[in-house]
Amino acid sequence: MLPPDEPLAEVALTVNGRAVAGRAPLRQTLVEWLRGELGLTGSHVGCAHGVCGACHVRLDGAVVRGCLVLAVQADGHAVETIEGAAGAEVAALRETFVSHAALQCGFCTPGMILQAAELLRENAAPTREEIRDHLSGNYCRCTGYQAIVDAVEAAASAMQAGRVEGS
Repeated sequence: MLPPDEPLAEVALTVNGRAVAGRAPLRQTLVEWLRGELGLTGSHVGCAHGVCGACHVRLDGAVVRGCLVLAVQADGHAVETIEGAAGAEVAALRETFVSHAALQCGFCTPGMILQAAELLRENAAPTREEIRDHLSGNYCRCTGYQAIVDAVEAAASAMQAGRVEGS
């Protein structure tokens, strides 16, 4: 929790395609600001130390840990959260995460999907080892990862076969 006398700065950025502006304490993280100011609660604050991946968002198209970026550092940039994430990769992953039971409590899921979508944009046909490696910075306490790897693999296959709705 930040002290009540924490200095504030004006921030203006694009979030999920919409221009937003507000004030942010100088030491408030981007994920805290998105959740508190904008009510975008899809990205979670897990470890708050950049270890678990639950806070992933896209910043100017690159997946970053929202707990390691200050809201004031995002000023003038474009942010995309799981709520606004689009594209064939995200559509395929949303479908396969459900069909392969790759989520249980759902806490890690938004970060997993954003990270996996980044992988599928870079590599349309990743191996299981490449999937595991790319997701290694995302912690899941529920699924044991097998179903998550299965879901990412299935999403890649669905995309290659052109079976993705919303793409």
